[in-house]
Amino acid sequence: MCVDKNQVEEGESCEGLEFSENQTERSPDSEKPCMERICENSTTVNSGLKESVDFVPVIRSGEWSDIGGRDRMEDTHVCISDLAKKFGYHSTDESVISFYGVFDGHGGQGAAHFVRDNLPRVIVEDADFPLELEKVVTRSFKQTDTQFARTCDLESSLSSGTTALTAMIFGRSLLVANAGDCRAVLSRLGTAVEMSKDHRPCCINEQTRVKSLGGSINYGYLNDQLEVTRALGDWHLQGMKEIGEPGGPLSAEPELKMVTLTKEDEFLIICSDGIWEVFTSQNAVDFARRQLREHNDVKLCCKELVQEALRRGATDNLTAVMVCFHLELPSKTKVQRTRVHRSISAEGLHYLRSILEG
Repeated sequence: MCVDKNQVEEGESCEGLEFSENQTERSPDSEKPCMERICENSTTVNSGLKESVDFVPVIRSGEWSDIGGRDRMEDTHVCISDLAKKFGYHSTDESVISFYGVFDGHGGQGAAHFVRDNLPRVIVEDADFPLELEKVVTRSFKQTDTQFARTCDLESSLSSGTTALTAMIFGRSLLVANAGDCRAVLSRLGTAVEMSKDHRPCCINEQTRVKSLGGSINYGYLNDQLEVTRALGDWHLQGMKEIGEPGGPLSAEPELKMVTLTKEDEFLIICSDGIWEVFTSQNAVDFARRQLREHNDVKLCCKELVQEALRRGATDNLTAVMVCFHLELPSKTKVQRTRVHRSISAEGLHYLRSILEG
């Protein structure tokens, strides 16, 4: 059972576009899913096993977004504490599924908003929901993508694309689905565990898949047009997608990763790529833990993460969603890391790289 404890202060607003279960939008202007399953409890014994089995996540969530240095806001997101209830389906406490998503649009807002508004509903309406969630999520990503293609045929002004990253929490299970370069990172006693892989042209596996489907990778771009190799939408771009199989080099099929949550799992960070341009996964976890230890306010922590990204020189749209699994503060656990000898901070390295790249 998951208990939702969203922290939203009355009168507090977000810069940029936002969309969640309890908020209104604000604007500044395959059947066989590719899946990595991790079940840490499978090797736990004796008292440790009992502690893991007894662990019940207490869900608290928050979010913040900012237009950054862009002319328009193309990021959006969604936070739903009870997915079935949201769409009028009955669910017991034991079967509550929480749903969180970040969608980073490109070429317009149409695709990101369409996926945000329709993907959760398509998941719930699938005949196999909620018994076969992995299969349902993969199928729903593709179905939503096809629906958007038909919508664009009727209203061409919506033509655009979006990455999509979702997280679903049910019982002690966490299922992350990703198509694009947003990223989800789990904090496990302060150690960053990446729950998604960035789908960029530099990824060897993605290069192999793209080239097998007739696509090309040149200077970090897919078919000289996109900096991502998986996304929903973009049906207006020639040579990217086809209805049916194999579907073209730009894929809407998400990669899935599932873990069984234990007491050691503190929170999940889901962010658009603007955040990850100036934060490493571990750096983001370290920053978030420090802020939570100061005030234990999940929404404020998201705001501070976005503001820190801006301070570090982020120029893209920025969106951060955080889901905590405890009411208590993160522990003072010291993370053991490989010793690295260096004389410049991660922030300094990013600044130096920005200068060198012009």
